[in-house]
Amino acid sequence: MGLNAALPPGACIGILGSGQLGRMFCHAARELGYRTAVFSEEAGSPAGQIADREYVGRFESPEDMSDFADGVQVVTYEFENIPVAALRVCLDHGVQVRPGPDALHTIQSRIREKTHLQRHGVPVSPFVALHADEPPSAAPNLSFPCLLKTARFGYDGKGQVHVASPDELPRAWQELGGQDAVLESVVDFAHELSVVMARSPSGDEAIYPVVLNHHRNLILDISVAPAPIPAATARRAQDLTREIAGSLDLVGLFCVEYFLLATGELMVNEIAPRTHNSGHWTIEGCETSQFAQQVRAVCGLPLGSVAMRGGSAMANLLGELWPEHGDLPTGHAAWGLDAFLHLYGKGEARPGRKMGHVTATAMSARAAAQRVDGVRQALGGWPAAPEFLAAVSGPHPNSAGSAEEMQS
Repeated sequence: MGLNAALPPGACIGILGSGQLGRMFCHAARELGYRTAVFSEEAGSPAGQIADREYVGRFESPEDMSDFADGVQVVTYEFENIPVAALRVCLDHGVQVRPGPDALHTIQSRIREKTHLQRHGVPVSPFVALHADEPPSAAPNLSFPCLLKTARFGYDGKGQVHVASPDELPRAWQELGGQDAVLESVVDFAHELSVVMARSPSGDEAIYPVVLNHHRNLILDISVAPAPIPAATARRAQDLTREIAGSLDLVGLFCVEYFLLATGELMVNEIAPRTHNSGHWTIEGCETSQFAQQVRAVCGLPLGSVAMRGGSAMANLLGELWPEHGDLPTGHAAWGLDAFLHLYGKGEARPGRKMGHVTATAMSARAAAQRVDGVRQALGGWPAAPEFLAAVSGPHPNSAGSAEEMQS
């Protein structure tokens, strides 16, 4: 497959990783006429249940990766904690990997990612890099309180410790195992935003509307699109996302998370070189879902429209909603034609584990948010945070009517 040549339907797309993101990617690929093969470290994975083939092996094994690469025509991935060497094995077999290994190498380390963004003039929260061979001794030149985060492998609040003062830093560093880490000042933000963007091998771009997010216990709880923020702020977030994509030469689909400060300033929180939880609303809420867009970008097809179908919202369903012995009581909710249930095929429901999500479309973002909130409560879940619903109920200068303008 040439660098910019389109991969025709009927070809096999390889996915490294086999969780719910890979599962939804496989659904989208099949609808577009592609076969899929997932590389998983355990059999019967959420994506493996849907894919045409499931390879079980170790990412660290060149032999396992070689066998996988021999059976696919292009490779992408659904999580970032993959050895870069595994991607290079695929390239050595003449199989394109999108996004590429250089971008992944930068993004999978918070130290490299923040340093890269800072070097390119992209605003990030003040931070200091800590290295395993240099235990923290003096008070860093940062405003406290801070968060100490492992440089790698942290997600959904894992791998981070709150540090109230410099005196607590040595204990916190030891609590995280004394490994490479980032110490960053806690940002007093007004809102959390995200932007999903696709970029094709030829440089074409498609940028989705800006999303407003709310987290509960450090796990994404609910997302609403379009975000109720000024249009100028939305454009700035999209422009920054374009700049980041260019600086990393990203090809494929990715997401950038932002903090919006009370001053209107934006700061990048982190980058995900893949589809994102905050983009699940696009499955029903956009002409082209983030998963179909990832297929298009990875295969070199023309990118799809990101026009919205009104206001949209998504609420996560975590393991604590499931009874100890049994299934989710879906019959308790009134679904209608505007609310949609997505389950991930995971065998064990645990507190804090993402088991599925609910999406809704409506005439407004506010109505969509109220709809997913009501459905989740009917399933026995918790209500959305009042402050989040209050933010969604405010003015909407960044209207859904401008969604078509967000594709370039």
